[in-house]
Amino acid sequence: MLSQPTGATPVMLAMLAATEDDVNTRKLPLPTIAPSIRKWISGHRSALAAISFVLIYLAQPCPLRAQSSGPASRDSRRPLVVTDESHVVVMQYEAWFGPSAITFQTSAAIPLLQSEDMQSIGGGYDSADPAIIKRHVAWMESLGMDAALIEVTNNVSCIFNGEAFAEKYLANCSAAFRLQNQTIRDNTGNLYPAWSQLDTRLKLIPLLGGIDQDVLYKDTDGKTAFEKELDYFSDRMKHHPELNVIYQGKPLILIYLGAPQDPTASDNPLWFQIRNFLKSHPEITRQYTFRMMAGYLDSQSYLWASQNSATGPVEINPEYGFWSWVDRLNTSCTLALCPYYPSYNKSGSRIENFTASIATAGQNGWGCPNPDELPYCPDDALRYSKHDSYATFASFMDYARQLRPIFLILHQFNEFNSSDEGWDANTNDDIEPANQWGARDLDIVKVQIDSYRSAVDHHHPTEAPTVP
Repeated sequence: MLSQPTGATPVMLAMLAATEDDVNTRKLPLPTIAPSIRKWISGHRSALAAISFVLIYLAQPCPLRAQSSGPASRDSRRPLVVTDESHVVVMQYEAWFGPSAITFQTSAAIPLLQSEDMQSIGGGYDSADPAIIKRHVAWMESLGMDAALIEVTNNVSCIFNGEAFAEKYLANCSAAFRLQNQTIRDNTGNLYPAWSQLDTRLKLIPLLGGIDQDVLYKDTDGKTAFEKELDYFSDRMKHHPELNVIYQGKPLILIYLGAPQDPTASDNPLWFQIRNFLKSHPEITRQYTFRMMAGYLDSQSYLWASQNSATGPVEINPEYGFWSWVDRLNTSCTLALCPYYPSYNKSGSRIENFTASIATAGQNGWGCPNPDELPYCPDDALRYSKHDSYATFASFMDYARQLRPIFLILHQFNEFNSSDEGWDANTNDDIEPANQWGARDLDIVKVQIDSYRSAVDHHHPTEAPTVP
């Protein structure tokens, strides 16, 4: 019989149970974190036997068709076909971590999962560790996700272009920095064969980098870093077509633009250049459906369809059609730019994208006046409300049930180290179990997603669920 942590719910127990392959065979050391957490982790052993054989993708070609809406019905051997009638839930997921990539040494929060090769550098996990990948997949399946949004958006030219290009354009692209970012790329690309071997029903959506102007500069081989990153993911998508999300008849790829966007096309902003680049390369657009994604559209009213003051979620002008990486939500703050309402965009008569978050920082970050300490900024939307309730996430999901988008995106599973994350649980928007907030998020998210699916699949009234 498995030992059970005090107060654990059935959902938490199901998702936290380690396999013998994960713990006993690999003999993962205990994390260098609080004794109570150490005891909690060490008490989990699974009675499940390891999977004996890896299933190989052998499906014969057949016409693509939309699958039924419930995630449990997804076919692991075929891509997920999304139509105008679909309601897909996608988790933002980072495979950034490892001894040669990003570590957890500067992160205030430490994940409960640990990898042996990370213990000498402060703990945490390696995103290339098969046991970690397997656990993450199991968690996301249990949460009711359909797909993960995986990203290589930073330092794209340093990753994909040569040394001569770096010497000319990239002052900070040292050999060590290049290796770190290429390891992030490799970890992310590795998800395709790794997830395929796990025979998961989950799918993958790549997010390319469109932040830096240099992604459209040609390297000495005549190709841009944008093209090279597209080629990198295209190769993996073609080798593992069962992991693709098909939208508007083609595999879906997103492009991240950063946060503030210049709305004036005559200024030739980067989003406009990328759009024109794709238009001039029909051999690319014939193969893929592209969407562009930006951040904090809640505060960029010049991108909205209406310039009136917001009283609810705001529609993005179809001229831009940007999807949201993250938006603020704070309807009670009284600062000049408040209140904040999240954005959405439309495709025909349907809402195409809406993004929900566990917590969101204010205009000046999490802490005011000092960014890394209390007091919190008055326009923050924190993880916890009264009685440790997840009021921010609940408010986002209330809007999700009203809007019923084709793509509901959750921000986010495991960024940890970014400057976007703060010093405590309230100032972190990650969902993965960690020392600062435990594993309760798994229950919170699952209850909300179950309620969302009930509302959109059976046209129930948009009632808020009772959460644990």
